[in-house]
Amino acid sequence: MTKLSSRIDLASNTKAAMIALLNARLADAIDLSLATKQAHWNLKGIQFIAIHEMLDTFRADLDVHTDTIAERVAQLGGIALGTTQTVGSATTLKPYPTDISKIPDHLDALIERYAVTANAVREAIDTADEAGDADTADIFTAASRSLDKALWFLESHRE
Repeated sequence: MTKLSSRIDLASNTKAAMIALLNARLADAIDLSLATKQAHWNLKGIQFIAIHEMLDTFRADLDVHTDTIAERVAQLGGIALGTTQTVGSATTLKPYPTDISKIPDHLDALIERYAVTANAVREAIDTADEAGDADTADIFTAASRSLDKALWFLESHRE
């Protein structure tokens, strides 16, 4: 991986580990962002407008966090990997179904993917903290709060 200049005073092996961790979570976040938009565009049913608009807010939140994650990669001297090709090969999320339209089906698909992403981000907080990179841990903490809130909203719609 290309290494760019960075005078952040973390050990080079810590930087490399954090760049890999950030890029892994970036792939999931971008994939989740696209899945959220896929649902937003294609869902049908009762409460359409409420869920349609809710998903727009989730997408906006995800965009903020993906940008912050990608910029942290660059700050540490790495290359943020956010192309569709790299995301497609690196994401840990299952492919989003493109043959569904009913709101409950989209909610179930999103709940599964938000949970996987939220749990991976929560694990990344601990990994970054153990590596001594409090700033990266803080970035993941902010993303975790947002993902947990979105997951709560989605799950509440399924009650």
